[in-house]
Amino acid sequence: MANAREIQGRMKSIKDTMKITNAMYMVSSSKLQKARKELNKTKPYFNMIQDSLAKLLEEAPEAAGEFFDLREHKKGSGRMAGYLVITADKGLAGAYNHNVTHLAEDIALNEEADMLFVVGQLGRHYFEKKDIPIDISFNYTAQNPSMNRARHISNRLIELFLEEKIDDLYVIYTKTVNSMTVEAVSRKLLPLRAEKFTPIENELVDHYEGAAFLPDANTVFEQIVPDYITGFIYGALVESYCSEHNSRMLAMQNATDSAQKMLKELSIKYNRARQAAITQEITEVVGGSRHKSE
Repeated sequence: MANAREIQGRMKSIKDTMKITNAMYMVSSSKLQKARKELNKTKPYFNMIQDSLAKLLEEAPEAAGEFFDLREHKKGSGRMAGYLVITADKGLAGAYNHNVTHLAEDIALNEEADMLFVVGQLGRHYFEKKDIPIDISFNYTAQNPSMNRARHISNRLIELFLEEKIDDLYVIYTKTVNSMTVEAVSRKLLPLRAEKFTPIENELVDHYEGAAFLPDANTVFEQIVPDYITGFIYGALVESYCSEHNSRMLAMQNATDSAQKMLKELSIKYNRARQAAITQEITEVVGGSRHKSE
């Protein structure tokens, strides 16, 4: 059994580690709250865009435009899919990055013709290590999602879709199910489907009813749809960012709990070792006294 000094050294090391895990937990908690506030600020605007699209489709369904083109004439190997995979820049977040990269492999990268677009350093490193070609790597940090970055991503992907270099666009990211669970999901973004847009009662959107579209409904669609796609991608970036920090908080909490359990066990061992050392000293003192008296 280790002596008391060795056990004390291990306990000190664990306490130092606990300081780090507690600090990382607090940092992730702060960043998570900030990201959620930013997402909540933008939700009304993008909800308004979605409502506007629904009302436009209701009033002028024939003017849906290129973004609603299902390209049914392209099937099988002749159909090109593109996948935007959103990962993190850092680890220590449990299975967060593992789940999203493996989902991408399982459902997205079965065909050599598919195109891969990646956000996040860990995702780039993972696919490069496995010799999976990346068509576009958005080389900026996933730690600071912003509207400008979402717009840059959406503009590139919309350009590829309109040029028919891709026929389907999927976004693979992680969403927060609840405070204890995150889930890697795949969502089809393009082409859009009219049946997915349902009008919601809104005082501003209601003003479209019976109105004429200037210059025409097609132009209105072409202006609004890119903003809708940008909003979806921005939401996925922020949702992934929130999920990352939620996963990191859980990982750090689990690490702290494990450290406390280890400290408790080591404390018992330390007390036993200390008691054994004291008993040994007393035995030696008593034995020495008897020897002298004899």
